[in-house]
Amino acid sequence: MLSLNMGSAPGLAPLADGLSAAYWDAARDGTLLIQRCARCGRHQFYPRAHCAACFAPDPAWVPASGRGRLHTYTVIYRTPNAEFAADCPYVLAIVELDEGPRLTARILGEAGDLPDGLACDARVRVVFTPRTDDKTASDNTATDNTATDNTATDAACVLPNFVLEA
Repeated sequence: MLSLNMGSAPGLAPLADGLSAAYWDAARDGTLLIQRCARCGRHQFYPRAHCAACFAPDPAWVPASGRGRLHTYTVIYRTPNAEFAADCPYVLAIVELDEGPRLTARILGEAGDLPDGLACDARVRVVFTPRTDDKTASDNTATDNTATDNTATDAACVLPNFVLEA
């Protein structure tokens, strides 16, 4: 079976700005946020200062269910980016949340293996993976957002990834 190196969340640290700071703060607490327009009710992701559907200003951050389907994916075996080279191979995917928005994320397997049953339209759920600057970290734990002991809250940066639902 193909093994995926996921010792800690990969690559570059995200850059939080005025639009995305609430998103990253919530991820650190184990909650996936998306924006919802007060005028038309549409959900959206990535963060914007206006609704992408009706252009109303200031969409509100709301918790997402954290569940969705695998829209498409690829297994990355080689990358020209040095920041991600040690993580190869890994699964990069577009996940369509049950609320509608699509986002780019990694799909994680058990104990670093390629997920069994990886296929378009497979059901997925979010997990939160602490990112460390120490690329030699041996912690392979992805924190489920439904867990009561959320170790991800202690991390400086936590990235939302997804796993296949059983």
